[in-house]
Amino acid sequence: MTSNPEKSSGAPNPPNQASPEPASAPNNPEEHQPLEVDDITSDTDSTFSDRSSTAQSASITSSILNYEYSNGRRYHGYQRGSYVLPNDEKEQDRLDLLHHIFLLLLDGKLIRAPIGSDPQRVLDVGTGTGLWAIDFADEYPSAQIVGTDLSPIQPSWIPPNVKFYVDDAENEWVYGPDEAFDFIYSRNMAGGIKDWDRYIGQAFQHTKPGGWLELIEFEALVTSDDDSKNRVPYVDQFQTKCNEAAAKFGKKIDQAPNHKQRVINAGYVDVRSDVFKVPIGTWPKDKKLKEVGRYFVEHMMMGVEAYSLGFLGKVLGWSKDECRVLISKTNAELRDRKNNLYVRLHIVYGRKPSA
Repeated sequence: MTSNPEKSSGAPNPPNQASPEPASAPNNPEEHQPLEVDDITSDTDSTFSDRSSTAQSASITSSILNYEYSNGRRYHGYQRGSYVLPNDEKEQDRLDLLHHIFLLLLDGKLIRAPIGSDPQRVLDVGTGTGLWAIDFADEYPSAQIVGTDLSPIQPSWIPPNVKFYVDDAENEWVYGPDEAFDFIYSRNMAGGIKDWDRYIGQAFQHTKPGGWLELIEFEALVTSDDDSKNRVPYVDQFQTKCNEAAAKFGKKIDQAPNHKQRVINAGYVDVRSDVFKVPIGTWPKDKKLKEVGRYFVEHMMMGVEAYSLGFLGKVLGWSKDECRVLISKTNAELRDRKNNLYVRLHIVYGRKPSA
């Protein structure tokens, strides 16, 4: 099987949907096929103008840069405690690597939503290191891109049509009616959002009529098409404990399969959900997926440390040594080339009905 996405089935319009436009785009479900495993296991195979006063943002103050340090990692200072993953250079490297993985998986495309060739205002929520916003600005030079994040970890050398702001996406969005966006983009926010319905509802409110929303999230489940998933007890323990900690923290990470219906419920139409299997390691026979897997296993191992120290250490109270033991054993299973593991990625996008 190649990297063509699995298509999820459509869902009916919500009863209070005023627009006659279809909430869910018609899909042609394909028969589920397992990823084909490569017999070759050699490691040598290839791998806006300024924001107006109505849209308030936090300025760079001592509180924002007053970072928290725990278990050898650095965490955000603004709205301290609202997000458990680090923001240090190691985490920035992970986020940059993930951006590269998405470009490989999507054949160099930055988005799936058919937004047209001339978007004017674009919002990147949870921009992280800002690479997506910068790439989008280069591809659409007439667009004005706003990127927001809890941490000011974006580069200072950026295209003139990009602005970054420190902001908490869970707070009330205060953009004025004249500041609505043609496109709102959000990825890897699981673990950072408590009320997804409110979050997506705010996005809908601030999307222009005819504009688009796109959400990208991984499932919080490592699995396989064979019995590999039964040979990784530490991977299973890691993801079970992370899900437990996230639930205790009040920001669950196992949210991706629910996003399509949430987007429909918010009022978007023509909603699609494209689902990809993202391999962990170079075991797929497909050349592109092999390349994706080569980088994704590295990303996963970096993520195991970040999530373990964040969720298990900060939320469940595990000691640093306890976390390190689980990190080591989990990553050993992820590296094992006999394990044909993958994670599903959901890309959900929908259009706000035209006025």
